[in-house]
Amino acid sequence: MTFAKLLDQVGGTGRFQVINVTLLSVPLLFLACHNLLQNFTAAVPDHRCRGAANETCGGNGSQGPDCGGLLRAFVPTDSHGAPHKCRQFVSPQWQLLNPNGTGVEEAEAETEPCRDGWKYDESVFASTIVTEWDLVCEFRTLKQMAQSVYMAGVLVGAIVFGSLSDKFGRKALLIWSYLQMAVAGSCAAFSPSFTAYCAFRFLAGMALSGVGLNCMSLSVEWTPMQSRATVSMVTGYSYSAGQFVLVGAAYAIRDWRWLQLATSFPFFAFFLYGWWFTESARWYATTGRMQKALRELQKVARINGRKEEGDKLSLEVLNAELQQDPTTARSGFTVADLVRTPVLRRITCCLCFVWFSTSFAYYGLAMDLQNFGLSIFLVQVIFGAVDIPAKLAAFVAICYLGRCITQAGSLILAGLSIAANIFVPQDMQILRTVFAVFGKGCLAASFNCVFLYTGELYPTAIRQTGMGFGNTLARVGGIVAPLVRMMGEYSPSLPLVIYGAAPIVSGIAACFLPETLDKPLLDTIRDVEQPNLERPQGEENCRAKAFHPDGVYLEMKGTFVDPRPGGHTGKRAPEATDVGKSS
Repeated sequence: MTFAKLLDQVGGTGRFQVINVTLLSVPLLFLACHNLLQNFTAAVPDHRCRGAANETCGGNGSQGPDCGGLLRAFVPTDSHGAPHKCRQFVSPQWQLLNPNGTGVEEAEAETEPCRDGWKYDESVFASTIVTEWDLVCEFRTLKQMAQSVYMAGVLVGAIVFGSLSDKFGRKALLIWSYLQMAVAGSCAAFSPSFTAYCAFRFLAGMALSGVGLNCMSLSVEWTPMQSRATVSMVTGYSYSAGQFVLVGAAYAIRDWRWLQLATSFPFFAFFLYGWWFTESARWYATTGRMQKALRELQKVARINGRKEEGDKLSLEVLNAELQQDPTTARSGFTVADLVRTPVLRRITCCLCFVWFSTSFAYYGLAMDLQNFGLSIFLVQVIFGAVDIPAKLAAFVAICYLGRCITQAGSLILAGLSIAANIFVPQDMQILRTVFAVFGKGCLAASFNCVFLYTGELYPTAIRQTGMGFGNTLARVGGIVAPLVRMMGEYSPSLPLVIYGAAPIVSGIAACFLPETLDKPLLDTIRDVEQPNLERPQGEENCRAKAFHPDGVYLEMKGTFVDPRPGGHTGKRAPEATDVGKSS
């Protein structure tokens, strides 16, 4: 008997799975909010130097019929004829108010940086962190630094929580992540300084990784193979729906502090109901905790209305059927195990490219909404809406074409669409937006696929470590993306070249990953390294397995053998004949 049959016995797609996936998906709405929050909380409104014109214009620089003209005497104009955002005249240039002036006077007038701060346009946002701490002009890079600090937190969280959840379980780390996100996010809303704000955003970024990683693992590990793609689509659409939640919240709440609080406070509720979650019995089994695995399986059986089937399970049944000796199970896996053996080394190398490039190009597009020249709310809605058809197409492709083709195709198409904007003139904003939106949709599909694909490629023993490592590379991409955008000051097309080339290269690397469509969800490193991972000829397709229609085939007959030199358990590895007998 395999774990798939045990799951079928207690209910593979019953009431428990529906409730479990639903409760795990709701927090994902707010993960999208936090990832893209600075599009609104760090929006840069129109601004100019605050100067002597304010006295004549009623103190705010916007009152009085002659205010706009009066500004010409105090603030120079930029190349577009608008008041300069970062410079002011050293002394008032009254001659510029003469309508018959030649314009030479302005070019010869001496200017200086803003002495008395800046005046901001409050017609769109009442307050942002940019207006709160004057992150403009020579301080404009601090805005990008705040996002990079947040992404650095997500990176550290991927490393820390990925490994800890393999050691201490998915549920415990998920509950802690909920609490940390609620506290850190709420504290960020009351930050007295920019430094404190960055510190709390860093902690919130760490928590975001813990929530994302463990939500995915708890949903996948309680789901039969035939439903894994559906679960992946549901969680993916939850993230997409979160973008609409963010737009609605940002449109209604124009003050950054209240918006920050509104997207963080719900995690207190998630923390409270998180105690209901059922720990992964698959994780308990692979760590040798068979008593707890039995308890969780029986709990699921009761919820699914199969209490009698659950009561038939016992420790003797589990040990006899799974042939897993708790005393020989090893849970001390590290990141080094991801590259210790040949097949895992190839998988990890290819996934590094995929995770990095998907996140790198995604945030390069998604965090640059103000440069499209349209309403920031409209652009965010469009970027969120494109996820719906993109992820639906990815779901169909994942189910029928396979994970490998879907992953490679989405990345290559994304790279080509981004690179196409290199050849589109700047004044053709609609066409440029179309290419960017299509590329963003392909990258969203790639994200949807890589979460599922990574969970299927790595065995249960190191699944969270692998997911955490992949997320680490993704966050490195998120940190680097704003830095590449700054290169546009030297060459406008350079960021597009880099954003486009990275997904294309990663798409090619994805072609070297093994296909997991209709394949078993493996449990040990030995299972991955078996040369006959692909089914031998003559063995029926896994969908046709008699023991279960979903065909999840987890070979757990043999005890894990440490792949390192000299490391072994003393148990023999199963031979090909054993595989046939266990089915």
